[in-house]
Amino acid sequence: MFEADRDPLALISIAIRDGERAIIGAGVLDRSGQFLDKNLGPRCAIVSDTNIAAHFGERLTKILKTAGFEPMRITIPAGEQFKTLEQAGAICDQMIASRLDRQSFVIGLGGGVIGDISGFVAAIFHRGIPHVQIPTTLLAMVDSSIGGKTGVNTADGKNLIGAIHHPVLVIDDVDLLKTLPRREFNQGFAEIIKHAVTSDAEMFEEVARASGLRDSKSASRTHALPSLIRRNIEIKAALVAKDERDRSGERALLNFGHTVGHAIERAGNYKTFLHGEAVSLGMVAACDISMKKADLPQEQRDAIVDLLRAFDLPTQLPSSFPRDRIFEALPLDKKFESGKVRFVVTPRIGSAYLSSDVTMEDLRQAILLL
Repeated sequence: MFEADRDPLALISIAIRDGERAIIGAGVLDRSGQFLDKNLGPRCAIVSDTNIAAHFGERLTKILKTAGFEPMRITIPAGEQFKTLEQAGAICDQMIASRLDRQSFVIGLGGGVIGDISGFVAAIFHRGIPHVQIPTTLLAMVDSSIGGKTGVNTADGKNLIGAIHHPVLVIDDVDLLKTLPRREFNQGFAEIIKHAVTSDAEMFEEVARASGLRDSKSASRTHALPSLIRRNIEIKAALVAKDERDRSGERALLNFGHTVGHAIERAGNYKTFLHGEAVSLGMVAACDISMKKADLPQEQRDAIVDLLRAFDLPTQLPSSFPRDRIFEALPLDKKFESGKVRFVVTPRIGSAYLSSDVTMEDLRQAILLL
């Protein structure tokens, strides 16, 4: 499934939706100009943050100019706390000032925060222009760049203002992951493990055996990651295709661990835990609830927790963490409808479903155990 590819420089191309695709491989950023459809128009905005722009901003600008495009760069401060409606408006103002129009497109160069806000800008600028994603984190490659969910945060919660706006192209260059600190790299495995728990028992076993992937500098990483990224994109794209707007419950399976995870992020002011770390904690809570509500066996719960720990992901909250703030944040999550939670449980590794039997007291008890 994600055994070493014969040629680490070979491209993997995946059709995500009609006319939309993902390109995966090593060194594909330098070839990004050839993947962009000239019908997108010559002018584009590269939206990035201060950290990523320093590494790749000028490089991508030169690549695009060489390919005949006319890019302008917009850099915003790094961090979840800057994914706001005000910041999205400021980006739009810069695009207007640079005379971009409905024949232009937006490139999001960065992690999940940049993908979310650049996609939201693309969705609202001139009522919608094309969006291209170039993720620079493993988490964004396997999860947030796929599915078309874009948005910004408010004081009351994550992504409460947003739109469905699918990228026309996702370019995943695994070489970009070499710049990631270990903690940033490992948080991507929270989403990989989530996909395995909810949809792919075989991938769960393979990830459990893939200890070499823990090191973002390891030689095996470049060989193995393209196939692993491809499998995760396939899982997410299939669920999104069945339930694009999260109505029927199929797409909701992607929220395993996120109800509690998002509340933990907000309780820590988006500073204490990275997104994947908060999701890891949320999955531990979801597993404990699944034991009560879906008969998840204890040994499988323990296997999930052990795999999270194998990638240095947190499975227990610090004793000093304000759990009362988690309880306050829970009802503000988008997955609450009419005061009731739509909660994803797993009866066994490789399977999940949406439960209507989970109560606030169940959530409270699970959080107290963290």
